[in-house]
Amino acid sequence: MSYPILDAAATQGLLVGRVWNPGAGGPSIVVLRDGALVDITSRAAPTLSALLEMDDPAGFVRAATGPSLGTIEAIAANSTAATPDTALPYLLAPADLQAIKACGVTFAQSMIERVIEEKAAGNPARAASIRERVSTLIGGSLANLKAGSPEAAAVKQALIDEGMWSQYLEVGIGPDAEVFTKAPVLSAVGWGANVGLHPVSTWNNPEPEIVLAVNSRGEIKGATLGNDVNLRDVEGRSALLLGKAKDNNASCSIGPFVRLFDQSYGIDDVRRAILDLKVTGEDGFVLKGQSSMAKISRDPTDLVKQTCGPHHQYPDGFMLFLGTLFAPTQDRDAPNQGFTHKLGDVVEIESPGLGTLVNSVRLSTECPPWTFGLSALMRNLADRGLL
Repeated sequence: MSYPILDAAATQGLLVGRVWNPGAGGPSIVVLRDGALVDITSRAAPTLSALLEMDDPAGFVRAATGPSLGTIEAIAANSTAATPDTALPYLLAPADLQAIKACGVTFAQSMIERVIEEKAAGNPARAASIRERVSTLIGGSLANLKAGSPEAAAVKQALIDEGMWSQYLEVGIGPDAEVFTKAPVLSAVGWGANVGLHPVSTWNNPEPEIVLAVNSRGEIKGATLGNDVNLRDVEGRSALLLGKAKDNNASCSIGPFVRLFDQSYGIDDVRRAILDLKVTGEDGFVLKGQSSMAKISRDPTDLVKQTCGPHHQYPDGFMLFLGTLFAPTQDRDAPNQGFTHKLGDVVEIESPGLGTLVNSVRLSTECPPWTFGLSALMRNLADRGLL
């Protein structure tokens, strides 16, 4: 079965990514040209991280030449196989040496779902009654609320006065953003791959997000899509379990490509972006949702500044998940149980100009193990004469 990957607007952009190159025994940096993925790996740009460190990565990519690794259709077909044929190219996450960071609770409206998770102690059966209570309390006061503002402080105090204090209130509408490490360097999976759920989880969901590609100087050089796979029950039991809720084998997907910022697409397009989510289950269940970046409580550039600066450096740059407005409440099985994944779900995250990120859901223990790490990449690049 074929899945969407690029819309017409995305094909007009400057799209770079990573592909497993069997001839090189490792990853290649590619650019989309006339329906083909062209290998532009060189000593000047042996990694995507190095490419983004350039003053003008878009200009470099436009001028770069190299061999075609195949059509996007053929490479995508291999990428969605249960186990890709390693003798053929397949898509990788468009990130290599960059740290993979994520911002949580960046939409005041989705903050309420985090509060509900915590108050329900990870039990979906309790979530509906708590959700009703909170909605009655604050009504529509979260619309267009900006974190750190006097209005946000008033909403926070109202919730506290009603016994609804939560640490999520502080990061959701307070002055400081939540920034955490989503996944280790090189561990993200790409378009078409399986995404993994920890076997202990019974209440979980996808999180459709814009992901910024930022270099070591804090300059935003492009954007892509991400699925910040979330275990609601694990994090709901305790915020101190965030690492277990967020970072497991194949629990982070990024792709399909980074769209480099140029005159056709930039940070204002990110601010206006709409993300559409579709989950299709083998049981016939379909969930649809949408996240509007216009409703974010913190500007993307502020999130970048809160992530890096004199207080924290990233010599190889970082990928930054911006958070999501989407928190599914639609019942899947029993009434008031809400949504949770089932194995075999296909998740599609689409945003005009960036394409569609597609992944299938499995247990983390059943996804291909992560084996190609930093030492393997360095050896491969050295063998290819790229270091």
